Amino acid sequence: MLKHIAGFALAAGLAIACAPVKTVTGADLYSEFCVACHGTSGRGDGPAASSLPVRPADLTALSSRNGGRFPMARVLSTIDGYTRVQTGTHVMPEFGSTLSKGTVLMVDTGDGIASPVPARLLALARHLENLQR
Repeated sequence: MLKHIAGFALAAGLAIACAPVKTVTGADLYSEFCVACHGTSGRGDGPAASSLPVRPADLTALSSRNGGRFPMARVLSTIDGYTRVQTGTHVMPEFGSTLSKGTVLMVDTGDGIASPVPARLLALARHLENLQR
């Protein structure tokens, strides 16, 4: 009997270990961290937006406000919190510690130099790039 239980436990463990791992997409991360303030469309009209002291940015207009080019480095830095100056006026939380877990990729963020970027942070930024109108 004990032999059968051990065999079942081993088989169950192998099944769990072999189960496919869901890849987290930029859209998944956006839904989890951004929708409440920026809304599903990215226009700053999420359900929490009206309760904030400053209206959330329209994330669909990042390229148009930057001469038609998506400002990848600035977007990464803003989400990460890397370039934030603590003035007390920022409502958006920093997501660097949350999104930095896992794989790091070398990415040209627009300056011709490959920089290390956490894959989750990059996935979220690329999702925002796809929201541009």
